[in-house]
Amino acid sequence: MRFAYRFSGLLGTVYRRGNLSFTRDGNSLLSPVGNRVSLFDLRNNKCETLPLATRLNIVCVGLSPDGSLAILIDEEGAALLVSLIGKRVIHQYYFHKPVHSVSFSPDGKKFVVTKDNLAYLYHAPGKKREFNAFVLDKTYYGPYDETTCIDWTDDSKCFAVGSKDMSTWVFGAERWANLIYYSLGGHKDVIVACFFEENSLDLYTISQDAALCVWQCDTELDGLKPMPPKDAAKEKAAEDDEELLEEPKGEEIHGKADPSEQETRNKVKYSRVAKYFFNKEGDFNNLTAAAYHKKTHLLVTGFASGIFHLHELPDFNLIHSLSISDQRIASISINCTGDWIAFGCSGLGQLLVWEWQSESYVLKQQGHFNSMVSLAYSPDGQYIVTGGEDGKVKVWNTSSSFCFVTFTEHNSGVTAVTFTSTGYVVLSASLDGTVRAFDLRRYRNFRTFTSPRPSQFSSLAVDSSGEIVAAGSQDSFEIFIWSMQSGRLLDVLAGHEGPISSLSFNPMKCVLASASWDKTVKLWDMLDSWRTKETLIMNSDVLVVAFRPDGRELAVAALNGQITFWDHENAVQTGSIEGRHDLQMGRKELDKITAKQAAKGKSFTTLCYSADGQSILAGGLSKFVCIYNVKEQILVKKFEISCNHSLDAMEEYLDRRKMTEFGSMALIDEGGGGDEGVAIPLPGVKRGDMSYRHFKPEIRVTCVRFCPTGRNWAATTTEGLLLYSLDSGLIFDPFELDIDVTPSNIRKTLSQKEYTVAIVMAFKLNEKKLIQEVIEAVPSSEIDVVCSSLPDLYVEKLLEFLASAFETSCHLEFYLIWANKLLMLHGQKLKTRSEKLLPVIQFLQKSIQRHFQNVSKLCEWNIYNIKYALAISQQRGMKRPAEETPGGEEELDSDSDYLMQEPHEAERALLMKMCKYYQ
Repeated sequence: MRFAYRFSGLLGTVYRRGNLSFTRDGNSLLSPVGNRVSLFDLRNNKCETLPLATRLNIVCVGLSPDGSLAILIDEEGAALLVSLIGKRVIHQYYFHKPVHSVSFSPDGKKFVVTKDNLAYLYHAPGKKREFNAFVLDKTYYGPYDETTCIDWTDDSKCFAVGSKDMSTWVFGAERWANLIYYSLGGHKDVIVACFFEENSLDLYTISQDAALCVWQCDTELDGLKPMPPKDAAKEKAAEDDEELLEEPKGEEIHGKADPSEQETRNKVKYSRVAKYFFNKEGDFNNLTAAAYHKKTHLLVTGFASGIFHLHELPDFNLIHSLSISDQRIASISINCTGDWIAFGCSGLGQLLVWEWQSESYVLKQQGHFNSMVSLAYSPDGQYIVTGGEDGKVKVWNTSSSFCFVTFTEHNSGVTAVTFTSTGYVVLSASLDGTVRAFDLRRYRNFRTFTSPRPSQFSSLAVDSSGEIVAAGSQDSFEIFIWSMQSGRLLDVLAGHEGPISSLSFNPMKCVLASASWDKTVKLWDMLDSWRTKETLIMNSDVLVVAFRPDGRELAVAALNGQITFWDHENAVQTGSIEGRHDLQMGRKELDKITAKQAAKGKSFTTLCYSADGQSILAGGLSKFVCIYNVKEQILVKKFEISCNHSLDAMEEYLDRRKMTEFGSMALIDEGGGGDEGVAIPLPGVKRGDMSYRHFKPEIRVTCVRFCPTGRNWAATTTEGLLLYSLDSGLIFDPFELDIDVTPSNIRKTLSQKEYTVAIVMAFKLNEKKLIQEVIEAVPSSEIDVVCSSLPDLYVEKLLEFLASAFETSCHLEFYLIWANKLLMLHGQKLKTRSEKLLPVIQFLQKSIQRHFQNVSKLCEWNIYNIKYALAISQQRGMKRPAEETPGGEEELDSDSDYLMQEPHEAERALLMKMCKYYQ
């Protein structure tokens, strides 16, 4: 392969667990998705997954006040310090135990981490390079049970920590003379959240039984007195002791729940001034999440039933009470202006951003509830359709990474999806016995194909014309053929003696290939009364078949791990690849045999040719996806799609420390308890319903597809829909380079106005920035001449460059002129090499189509604004041009026509002229 592919995005999963965080400007949202983090740009309607990952699922995220740094902490307490500007990992740290929450101070100088029943205060990383980014300052003791939440005062002098022991502790970030620690009770359940009032030590505490306590402090923030300085000799001795230790322990502060009168004398005191209950009528159950906006005094609370409340504090006035889901709300966040509220529901994988004043959604995204099973690219590569075990069909935009339509008509799991050649129709097959066709213009199910007897469809294919639809059954061993136009069943193809595992149409001919577990691949000629054209005998059960884009080769993957290549016209095998050792299936926690000896996972379950047909992509029940060179029959690259050890079958070797004489420790399940929202039916029972089971999903790749443009490929996995794109920026790949081709010589040739020679030299060096410099230096009047004199070999390269330049450049019209001239002058020659050039042309079409949609939206918006301005001007009593001229609207050919009129009339004439221009 000339280029390296790199991870570029995660679709299909928008939220798993952990806390949501808005960025400093309030326009972007940080959402933890498994062991990765996605950044949602709510203003520009785009989503980006950061190119980094933790070892296990992320459980908490801490964002610095300036929005430049983030701390990501996984299930075992391993932390990554991440730069959100450079999108790189700066530092790694291990907290040795699971962390419950992390929070930066408002001034950004410190942050607090809570684990077990302790709170740790660290110095925040600075702007400069440091040997150790995490330096422990103080350790706070006080709560008897695990800590749950943190909140800071606005001036970073104090912070509050909530605990499962139903108490809330207020600690001083510095040793204040009148506030070192303070314990608050008053609740009968676990503390979910605690919030300080703006510029005050007054506190709100919220517990899981939906109770809110309002605490008033007798001291203002300015009333905190600094501790008198210690003896200098003692301080120096303490510092020397710390230097002798391997790791500085920091200062320890031990809090007492019931201090003596002498200890509380001349200290800060709290008093409870009010207590409110959310569920007075008993309509709601456990309170699971809360957020508070200090400037607007807005409190948002979420419940296990999916209901959320908006209250105004301190009077506890109810503003809204709405239901957004039937699942537990796991996380809530409010942006800096207080307008947008983000909700995360881990049960369904939902992410919602609600604008409470207008009562409208800013963002509403949900992934597949269960695993994704199949995917397909649209012909221009702009959209991806996915089908899941939850029976849903979702269509995703590859540029924004958002799902824009979901079809829910299927009653069972979707097994296969595909686009027709037009790109406006999506087909899906399901285990409910139907194949459905969806219109992407009107977003409706306009055809439903069924079989005479109920059958579970496991595979699907549509021919290149989009007229013939074929689906294979896994229970009746038959293939059903329908007409797209009429929806009628045309024929039933019988002959296989096992379940149909895969179907594929030849892109160039009306020939259908069907694979079955009966160790055969049958070729059916659709134009010859649908008779079997050829039967290919295999050595093992066939799992998947795929035609090369030019239709001249057929790839077949079997259960024995082999990929065989066939000349289907002559029924001759042309090559084979032994892939069973490349897949490397990992060991599951409960496996009793080694991964090398296990037969499962040694075969590929999904295949796809690259757009140029030179490579083939293969995946299966493993964390690896392999790319093979078809001609050389060798492994080119192996992609590890995930490093998330929260998934099963990730380890090559099991940890023997987890093996006991009674079996694996993984067999012992601690149950859900109260953390996962499981009801606790009996008083005194701490761990909840023990029939609840926690399971680890198994890592697997269910489907892989190359983008028709050849620049991307996608895979549906346990993690979600993973996108990989070409990373050509770091590779020096010259073409026909000689000693005279240098950047200085290219610029010299360009200054002499020898544009064609300069372009050829730039492509020989193949530096993208230099090519862009040369192309943009050509005057628009000379483009026609340059295009006509350009050698045929470089026309293809220039088209590919133009397609990539459209994605980033703002010179839209300039590059459109280049594309137009190239295609007009070299169209006939390019047509003869259409099979080879198809990925480049589709890439160019995708780029132009995206700009067309953006510009058309802008023009429609401008037309709307101008019409609105015209309507406003009409209300003010201005005369319409149609009333002045009997023949209709007055034509304004020059600027002088409206400059000679009255000011209001001239303004109106200009608006009319602009409206005509945009139309």
